Amino acid sequence: MCYNIPMQTLREAIEAASERRIAIGHFNVSDSNQFNAVVAAASGLKLPVVIGVSEGERKFFGVRNVVALVAAARADGHQVYLNADHTYSIDGIKEAVDAGFDAVIFDGSHLSFEENIKQTREAVEYARAKGGGILVEAEIGRIGTSSKLLDVPPEDMDKDLTTAEEASQFVRETSVNMLAPAVGTMHGRLKGGGEPKVDIARIEVLREAAGVPLVLHGGSGSSDADLAAAAKTGCSVIHINTDIRVAYRKGIEAALAANADEIAPYKFLAEGRKAVQDMTEKYLRLFAGIQQ
Repeated sequence: MCYNIPMQTLREAIEAASERRIAIGHFNVSDSNQFNAVVAAASGLKLPVVIGVSEGERKFFGVRNVVALVAAARADGHQVYLNADHTYSIDGIKEAVDAGFDAVIFDGSHLSFEENIKQTREAVEYARAKGGGILVEAEIGRIGTSSKLLDVPPEDMDKDLTTAEEASQFVRETSVNMLAPAVGTMHGRLKGGGEPKVDIARIEVLREAAGVPLVLHGGSGSSDADLAAAAKTGCSVIHINTDIRVAYRKGIEAALAANADEIAPYKFLAEGRKAVQDMTEKYLRLFAGIQQ
């Protein structure tokens, strides 16, 4: 076991990804099985990875628990980072910053543009005052709000895509480190299997206008071609959540279907963990341009 291994900061990892025109995978988890699966996939490919936990996931998992797991993974030499995904209040931002997260997302996309700027600036100021190089991300435009299976896309999603002027003004007035714009993806995925169309040309324009790395939210359900193009065009981090949840559930269901009398959790959960690891590896390869 290795301890105190020097590793890049998240800022350095994102800068390196941006220079290489690839993306770092960001995968949401809500328990240690999913966490271990994501770390194993990234470690096997020798790639950095971001663990995301939303407000709901943090409440279920426990903030201290996930922080401890990340610390242990780093002590073992894994390049793992922790992000407080979709945080809707300044108090939530403060909790994550104080707990030692590497990054936080203040999601004010449901607010007016002006109020989003105001509260995001407050989040940035708090993180900077605490020191430690914590990155702050914000979201603008309409991407949807839930990582689940949907019957239809969020209403009017394609009519509220982020403009270059909005991206430039938002970054200038908030000093965020990263920006998640609306470019055609959506949180969750369609039950019917339809693929939202990612506006790749818009990503290129927004990256130039924003002047900071872009983050693609709602990667689940988009085509591999669009995700690969997004990474090459300016999205240095790509989020996957719904596909992780689906893989986990299907793996567990398959294990129980194969042995309906099994009651040892570590046995049927192991199939869910393997499914998550396989799904994570697939996306990590795609984002980094690694052939199968």
